[in-house]
Amino acid sequence: MDRRGFITTGVAAGLVGLSGRATALEAAVSRGGVLRRRARPAGPANGVIKLSSNENPAGLSPAARDAVTEALGVANRYPRETRTRMVEAVARYHGVPKESVVLGAGSTEVLQMSVQALQAPRARLVIADPTFEDVPRYQRPFAYELVKVPLDARYAHDLGHMREIAEEAWRPSVVYLCNPNNPTGTLTPSDEIDAWIRSAHESTFFLVDEAYFEYAGDPAYHTALPWIPEHPNVIVVRTFSKIYGMAGMRLGYGLAHPDTARRLRDFISANNANQLALAAGLACLGDEELIRRSVRLNATALGIARSTLDDLGLEYLPTQTNFLMHRIAGDLEAYRKRMLDAGIRVGRPFPPMLEWNRVSIGLPEEMARWADTLRDFRKKGWV
Repeated sequence: MDRRGFITTGVAAGLVGLSGRATALEAAVSRGGVLRRRARPAGPANGVIKLSSNENPAGLSPAARDAVTEALGVANRYPRETRTRMVEAVARYHGVPKESVVLGAGSTEVLQMSVQALQAPRARLVIADPTFEDVPRYQRPFAYELVKVPLDARYAHDLGHMREIAEEAWRPSVVYLCNPNNPTGTLTPSDEIDAWIRSAHESTFFLVDEAYFEYAGDPAYHTALPWIPEHPNVIVVRTFSKIYGMAGMRLGYGLAHPDTARRLRDFISANNANQLALAAGLACLGDEELIRRSVRLNATALGIARSTLDDLGLEYLPTQTNFLMHRIAGDLEAYRKRMLDAGIRVGRPFPPMLEWNRVSIGLPEEMARWADTLRDFRKKGWV
């Protein structure tokens, strides 16, 4: 099965038929490309379209919604047994021992545990610039030396430079690799990462963030999971926030060698995943049809964004995610404020890329409104 395939032309045309009341907001693509009515996802407050946080606009799957409703009956109970079921389900899905699984309240808690657990005297934390901001924030209370390495000309991680810094004088190092990268949406070829892991000293830990794994369709990309059984210095982090539409429920997990996973669990908060999130996660983990629908819906809406930027001559980066980084003309804060005034919230600043804006991919009708607004900005000379 190709979980990263693009939507067919016929289904795409149906989803982007934005006139009238039967819009993509009221439909999801079902098996065989037939549009099927579904519950309308809750809209943002004050009617503002939120294209700023890389959320899945399709919302929870019907199965996850039903599971949450049923789980309300045990919401008064601590989730120990349900957590155990979740750990076992994740282990089966990835073909790893359950001792290799660490649950988190979102993947960001697993990143926090990793940063805390891997601290050491004179340790370096080596990250790309720009990348996901949570990891450098988590190191602040600790004695890390934070080193930011600019992305290379491909907007990929500059692994050569990162390696020089990480392995200087054999200092203990944690290398954070968000791949695909947030906020750029770009890939670092997995073979290049594999080559470094293969020859790295055991004092170099690789924290590989695969939050957007399911969206990535480039043949140069694959997971770092095969390194887990024999390499205690590799941690792979996944989330239910993106492809499964569970950003507000906070559920994620890390996969590592059992010895490393045990080290991370020393920093875990007790009962960190709640009953409702666990129920939703158990209902949708590995649902290949759900994954395909989300990928197809994203591809359709992303096509609207790309064609608009092409028409306006605005540069954008190749993306393997559910967001797009594009250039703007003029001041970024002024652009963001004008978008918000038009009822659209777009991405925050990501220094040093202050001539760019990250727009999360919403439903096709939401991207059509964003496109119309951007074209209006061009008429006014703002972009």
